[in-house]
Amino acid sequence: MKRGGSLRGRLLRRLAILLSAILLLSSLSAYWSARRAADTAYDRTLLASARSVADGLYTKDGSLTANIPYVALDTFAYDSAGRIYYQVIDLDGRQVSGYEDLPPPPAGTPRTNDYPALARFYDAVYRGQGVRVVSLLQPVSEPLLNGMAEIRVAETQGARERMTRDLLVGTLWRMGLLSISALLLVWVAVNLALRPLETLRRAVASRASDDLRPLPDGDMPREVLPLVDALNQFNERLHGLFERQSLFIADAAHELRTPLAALKARIALGLRSDEPQEWRSTLEQVAQQSDRLTALANQLLSLARIESGGRAIAEGGAQRIDLSLLTRELAMAMAPLAHARGVALALEAERPVWIDGEPTLLNELLSNLVDNALAHTPRDGNLILRVLSPAVLEVEDDGPGIPPDERDKVFERFYRRSNQGNGAGLGLAIVGEVCRAHRAQISLHQGAVSGLRVRVEFPLSGVEA
Repeated sequence: MKRGGSLRGRLLRRLAILLSAILLLSSLSAYWSARRAADTAYDRTLLASARSVADGLYTKDGSLTANIPYVALDTFAYDSAGRIYYQVIDLDGRQVSGYEDLPPPPAGTPRTNDYPALARFYDAVYRGQGVRVVSLLQPVSEPLLNGMAEIRVAETQGARERMTRDLLVGTLWRMGLLSISALLLVWVAVNLALRPLETLRRAVASRASDDLRPLPDGDMPREVLPLVDALNQFNERLHGLFERQSLFIADAAHELRTPLAALKARIALGLRSDEPQEWRSTLEQVAQQSDRLTALANQLLSLARIESGGRAIAEGGAQRIDLSLLTRELAMAMAPLAHARGVALALEAERPVWIDGEPTLLNELLSNLVDNALAHTPRDGNLILRVLSPAVLEVEDDGPGIPPDERDKVFERFYRRSNQGNGAGLGLAIVGEVCRAHRAQISLHQGAVSGLRVRVEFPLSGVEA
């Protein structure tokens, strides 16, 4: 049988998968947050650089001129992670200073609301590199010049990417350590939570095979109590089964001891005689007692088969059986015996009736019901087998019947009524066990005229006909 694996390992694996999914989503979120933080920080620097350039604008001979201080150039011309480009465009769209062909703002680029300036930020490609650009409109108001100049400052993405990477790596390290710490804490918590199960396992493993006392549940957590209750109920059923088996063995030994002792005494008596006629009489009596012992042994074996058949039904081994067909086959097999006893055997089964059951046990039930009815039906009497919808079997005879106060006792093993004769008292006990194995309800009623009517109600088949 394939083992289901460790509950602890299964819980930790599922939690690790969940934490990994959370870590992945958090990584994506951290990346975008880090990128926004880098853009915000470096956009401010770009805008400050553009304003420094704007502060150096002046007019000369009616033209716009840019005076870029060396300190300003040294501040943003180069850095350790990327390169800075700038461009100054006059009121007529001509370049005044800086690098040529810096990409203009795409159409529809909105003006930023984060800073009090006429600035637009956008991403572009310049000289084969991705750059972040700010376009700042600078008002010019001179006697000969009046309008808007444009200052563009672009920065390669290296510094931003490095800052984003540093923020992301730091976040992932912290979240990874947090996830590992959470798994360790969960592992410790799971071990502590599963300790009652280990205590229960040791308590069960240390018990002797015949110790079926209830398991203690005083220190068990509430979630484990249903398991303890189920084990105690199982032990109780097992204890009852052992008691029934012990009682059955004791009763069977008692029932076998008496006829065996009588058989031995009869053989010893015949051996002391010198008359052949006496030997023949002894052999005939021994043969009759042997038949009764054989019948008793067969009934005991039937009870043993019922135990195994009941387990097979409980484990899902039941078959879909037509009760009408099964009853018809048995009636045909018992018809010669009924005819020899002068009993009219009739069958009333008009349509198929489907039940879930074990064929051997159902044959045993039918055989014992019919045999018991034949034993008590007088000559020229009637014996009727009925199969009714939805799933009912009835056996009715013209015999003396059973008084109401004895109808519950006849299903006990080795119970004999005063007028039962030489039977072992196992026929109806076998019927009761078969009904219990099939979860069927059996009841005894007065016949239509006289005698006894046995009614067995089976659960409906799970599959429709």
